Amino acid sequence: MGLKLLIGNRNYSSWSMRPWVLMRARGIPFDEQRLRLDFGEGSPTLSALRALAGDGPLPMKLPVLVIDDAEVVWDTLAIVETLAERFPAAGVWPDAARDRARARSLCAEMHAGFGELRRHCPMNIEAALPEAGARVWAAEPGVRSDVARLEAAWRHALAASGGPMLFGRFSAADAFFAPVCMRMLSYALPLVDEARAYVGRVAALPAVAEWIAAARAEADFIADDEPYRSSR
Repeated sequence: MGLKLLIGNRNYSSWSMRPWVLMRARGIPFDEQRLRLDFGEGSPTLSALRALAGDGPLPMKLPVLVIDDAEVVWDTLAIVETLAERFPAAGVWPDAARDRARARSLCAEMHAGFGELRRHCPMNIEAALPEAGARVWAAEPGVRSDVARLEAAWRHALAASGGPMLFGRFSAADAFFAPVCMRMLSYALPLVDEARAYVGRVAALPAVAEWIAAARAEADFIADDEPYRSSR
């Protein structure tokens, strides 16, 4: 089975980061195609997505998973579930049924929620933005509420599993929260010790560290994704 994952800019694309680090960490082989986060008419990214769509619906965001140059899967939840079906031995989800249900619930909540944190602290791995983070933390109660919810969810999962990841070993749940961990680091948001330690463990994972290094080396600046800087 041949897999190709189309991703956006590593520095900014939180959605792309999730399946990439999951596949790398769980040993699922794939080829990669990076496209700039530019969906304007005539852009290479939009042209590539249209070529994939054929006569079907057009995937409007990245990432996109292509299977055997024929089957196109978009949206991170759909990609993760497809990987779990195609690679049942890879450990995409936790082993126990109860843990799988909990992990899916957490991923769905991350997928649809935490809007204030997303809006005020967009992922920007290369940047160091502690001043912006301090301003946001002081001014935005919704961000503080989102972080408190994250801390509670992580605390419960880690207590039940014993760590070091949310369900023991690295799974889709940790991959879904990896971009949030990047936000915590870039913006230096206050965290309780347990949550801060979890963020550190996620960042140190080889697959995540590889993504971080590539994001820092990326020679691109997208103004629409940079509310707090005018250059890098």
